[in-house]
Amino acid sequence: MVREVLRERFIETLKELGGSAGNGRLRDTLGWQDDTYWTVHAALIEDGTIIAGRGRGGSVALTQGRPSQPKQQSLLPAASEAPSPRTLVRLPTGLTDSAMTTPTSTTSRSSDVIIPPAVTHASLSALIWSVADLLRGDYKPSEYGKVILPFTVLRRLDCVLAPTKAKVMAEKAAKEAVGINPEPFLLRLTGVPFANTSPLDMKTLMGDQDHLAANLAAYIQGFSPAVRDIFERFRFAEQTDRLQKAGLLYQVTEKFAGFPLHPDAVNNHDMGLAFEELIRKFAEISNETAGEHFTPREVIRLMVNLLFIEDSDILTPGNPVVRTIYDPTAGTGGMLSVAGEHLLEHNPKASLTMFGQELNDESYAICKADMLIKGQNVANILPGNTLSDDGHAGRKFDYMLSNPPFGVEWKKVEKEVRKEAEQMGHAGRFGPGLPRISDGSLLFLLHLISKMRPAKDGGSRIGIVLNGSPLFTGGAGSGESEIRRHVLENDLVEAIIALPADMFFNTGIATYVWVLSNRKPEARRGLVQLIDASALWQKMRKSLGSKRKEMGEEDIAAVTRLFGDGVEAQLATLTTADGKTSRVVVRDGEAPPPAPEGGTVKLAPLSRVFRNEAFGYRTITVERPLKDEAGRPVLGQKGKQKGKPQPDPALRDTENVPLTEDVQAYFAREVLPHAPDAWIDEDKTKTGYEIPFNRHFYVFEPPRPLAEIDADLKQVTDRILAMIGGLAA
Repeated sequence: MVREVLRERFIETLKELGGSAGNGRLRDTLGWQDDTYWTVHAALIEDGTIIAGRGRGGSVALTQGRPSQPKQQSLLPAASEAPSPRTLVRLPTGLTDSAMTTPTSTTSRSSDVIIPPAVTHASLSALIWSVADLLRGDYKPSEYGKVILPFTVLRRLDCVLAPTKAKVMAEKAAKEAVGINPEPFLLRLTGVPFANTSPLDMKTLMGDQDHLAANLAAYIQGFSPAVRDIFERFRFAEQTDRLQKAGLLYQVTEKFAGFPLHPDAVNNHDMGLAFEELIRKFAEISNETAGEHFTPREVIRLMVNLLFIEDSDILTPGNPVVRTIYDPTAGTGGMLSVAGEHLLEHNPKASLTMFGQELNDESYAICKADMLIKGQNVANILPGNTLSDDGHAGRKFDYMLSNPPFGVEWKKVEKEVRKEAEQMGHAGRFGPGLPRISDGSLLFLLHLISKMRPAKDGGSRIGIVLNGSPLFTGGAGSGESEIRRHVLENDLVEAIIALPADMFFNTGIATYVWVLSNRKPEARRGLVQLIDASALWQKMRKSLGSKRKEMGEEDIAAVTRLFGDGVEAQLATLTTADGKTSRVVVRDGEAPPPAPEGGTVKLAPLSRVFRNEAFGYRTITVERPLKDEAGRPVLGQKGKQKGKPQPDPALRDTENVPLTEDVQAYFAREVLPHAPDAWIDEDKTKTGYEIPFNRHFYVFEPPRPLAEIDADLKQVTDRILAMIGGLAA
């Protein structure tokens, strides 16, 4: 049982905060580590002293009464029983004050504590993360995950295989005795796509402390190749060697061997959530590189909302549809995981098969482990560089998500990419064009487009996060412009959403979510919706690297509704007399709210809808005649130019004419009045596309009247003169 002093301190602190508080605020006020907080939190939830609430990070509140401790239940339900709505997880008891704050070399005794679904994954992940107490000092905080994540995977797999261990060993011996490959028979026995043929398990490993490192390596080698690959990518052998040298290997292994991660105690869904929480912790404490492999969860939730909102079949509860989803820059698998969770929330009968590829070994290992824990086919998660070595060549997908690296050059894969573009053209991935070598973001966009199912087969939808440069970089005829031309002229872009700045861990630059589809609803065809959500954010309680802002649930819902309805709207910012502000979405045709008494109301565009051709233009080359010393035009002497005025390169100019406007009419209006002798060189005309996002949302604010400015200056000047006069006196 958790010590009474800690329980009382938790309750008294909650009372001081008004009887309810967010978990983050309460934990900071108490000054406790995560494992201490969630252990006490779970016990108080169970005995009814507090209740869990919702909101960002979750919250708790005191109940009116203090009910007695309910009767405990068995940890493992009978096999014939339906899964209990309450998941059981062992939590350490008998903790002393020092055990709560300092590393310990022994595993605490355990008893069964019932954790309600609202806190299961958070409490479980906090319990597992408590191993960090052992690592502190020998490992940097940013390195904790290198030990905790692979050991969590190992313990989970160990628990999953435990019930069939004896049968697997007997079947292995029997099949090998007659010269038959036992692998397929073992997989049939385990019921999962992996097995372990070592006679060891984590319990027996504890019986031989002197040879633990060697036995642990042998146990890992007993797994199926797909599982061994995970530990190899984690560089698990390096970590066990480091732990051994630090004298920590036995303590860490013993700690994990005591965690009850059996599927009867923690189902795949809850285990997946707990593992996601561990990944998040690892990403946040190593935030200097987190942005390369970890996308903020609120960004993913927004993208998933936009991706699924138009698919009524997959979101209809009870409809057993099957869909595929793909992430070519999978990172730690967060986008795939959140997509799966979102779908199951709306339709538990739906099935989402996940595919991905990741370049970074550690991120690949985490992603593959996460998919394995959640019951996905890990053969669909592949390593390698997506651009130079497409691991899913020839496959098409229903949904695609990606957060490719921002502004990273593609020089390393230039040879392979150019070869494919030149040899395959539009039959390959990069036919529309190649961007400049300094930024390969648009290559990932083209890669995703190549994975779209034909519209006649149901089509596909894409969500991709890009920085600002793909919107406008490159003039007419450049690779970037030709890629934009391809997606707009083929009516693939549904919407582009501007996110708030400072949303990502390692960059504060402006970012945009592009939503593309080749199965647009009738009402969207030929149109692109631009949504400026840069003002929809709330300040984070604590910054994480460059990430200082986040989008709340209301902000995500507002953008989702605007996109789903495809309407234009404005954002009204109301400021009261005392400076407090609030925001209201005003849709096209609605009256804006009145200004508060003594305050103001400002309107700014929030959502705008344009036709595809609104982003196109023609770059025309305007020539003027070369003249001789007498001021007469120089005429050509031969060929096609004979008798025609010759252009003067020094006077050559270009003009961008919108596609929606007639070139000759524009030339007559804008050029000829200033240069009557000018003409257009038709052979040099190019068509280009750009999306000047900020220009469409710019709101001009006229300067104050000069009289007001003069009055303010006079007031300041008089005050300065008075101060000088006071000093002189």
